[in-house]
Amino acid sequence: MDYANRGRPPQKKGKRSASKGRKPAGKKAGTPVPWGMIIVAVLVVAGFVWFLATISGKSEEPAAITEQAVPVPAEQPQVQAESSLPDKPDERWQYIEELENHEVQVDVPEREIGPPKLMQCGSFRQLDDANTLKARIAMAGLESQVRESNGSNGRWYRVILGPYETKRDAERDRHKLQRVQVFNCQIWNWNL
Repeated sequence: MDYANRGRPPQKKGKRSASKGRKPAGKKAGTPVPWGMIIVAVLVVAGFVWFLATISGKSEEPAAITEQAVPVPAEQPQVQAESSLPDKPDERWQYIEELENHEVQVDVPEREIGPPKLMQCGSFRQLDDANTLKARIAMAGLESQVRESNGSNGRWYRVILGPYETKRDAERDRHKLQRVQVFNCQIWNWNL
């Protein structure tokens, strides 16, 4: 059933239609003013004003009482603060002078660097695919190389970056590549 286009239900005979002789919605003639509600509202407002007036009047009274009830002390002679303090003691710590001239020696073991590292980001059968990845890597601000290798299963074009002195340097570049959506880069030891 279509409620939007349903229309109005038919009216019974004998009643006036909505457009003929009907008064607009609103106050009906002869409705009395609700004087009881008006009187209650006036009493509530008057009570609230009286309450605010009594609160503000009470806050001033205790201050006046406390001022009168508390005796004002007579002038007291001022004691000199300088004479009551003891003399500054001599400094008995010499750590300041000792630490200024003291040298600390720490043995730091040398980090084993190991062989240089290589990062391979792809291996492709087609040279065009390898060059496309090389261009994406260049957009990240890194330089890569495409190297051809012949193996038992045919010719491959590898996209590599490096050499890196440490694995940490290679990891830093791998994170840069991941930010530009180049994933699956492998870090290996460099085999010359």
